[in-house]
Amino acid sequence: MRHSSIALLTFSLCAAVLTVPGNGGAQSSVMKPRISLRSMAPLQLENQWTTALVNRDALTFDQLLAPNFVYTENNDVMSRGDVIKSVNGSDKVTWARNEGMKLHDFGDVQVITGVLHLKGTGNKGIAFDKRYRFTDTWQKQSGRWRIIAAQDYLIP
Repeated sequence: MRHSSIALLTFSLCAAVLTVPGNGGAQSSVMKPRISLRSMAPLQLENQWTTALVNRDALTFDQLLAPNFVYTENNDVMSRGDVIKSVNGSDKVTWARNEGMKLHDFGDVQVITGVLHLKGTGNKGIAFDKRYRFTDTWQKQSGRWRIIAAQDYLIP
């Protein structure tokens, strides 16, 4: 497993770059008024997920994850509760960008694949710069998209 909060990184949008103030990135992430996630499509929700990760916003994760959400990373499996709890774990993502995202449409299920590039600090303040191949599966439930499963693989 990537380390607690990094486990939540599978989700962002089309090479969007997000940073926290003062890290020299292209764009500052500022807490904005909460927007409705109900009408957004999965690619838009990927962006909301990444913003929430950088901002350590567990409420957004709670809204996006389906009740029986499951997450796998390499050989580890995490439940919905594990993922939400890890948002405020010891790892802190300060920059995230998606590369090569592709949408695979199956009607009320959509799969998004891509590569997530992350920077931040881990346990004991050690900096990291990692890339993950990901697969995210979204399902339309009661008129809104929710993520039902996600898988990450750390690219060597």
